[in-house]
Amino acid sequence: MSYPQQLTPEKQLVDVKRRLSVPRIVVICGSTRFMTEMAEADLRETTAGRIVVKPGCDMKSPHELWSDPVEAEALKARLDDLHRAKIRLADEVLVVGDYIGDSTRAEIAYARSLGRPVRFTHPEVAPDA
Repeated sequence: MSYPQQLTPEKQLVDVKRRLSVPRIVVICGSTRFMTEMAEADLRETTAGRIVVKPGCDMKSPHELWSDPVEAEALKARLDDLHRAKIRLADEVLVVGDYIGDSTRAEIAYARSLGRPVRFTHPEVAPDA
């Protein structure tokens, strides 16, 4: 499939998802302290007919993959990059939890810079648009 030069990669992705009849994609963001709430949000979004992507690792819980502090730091950077890619892929963002830390705040700002709508399970914690 060839695209005219004026069509940005983002618009190409939107076009391809439309052509393939891909359902809306929602990325879940929030502190990993809310992994249980994220699973519930995943269930609700999925049953509403949306594709859900969310954090796959809770680095606050012990695991051999991030037991070495040096490796954990490198892994966190890779996971942050991966989550930004999920935001680029998604049609919208759902922020879960009643607390927004620096990482989630940065994800919200990134999503908004891309023009992605952002919803909140707890709208009272939403940072200014």
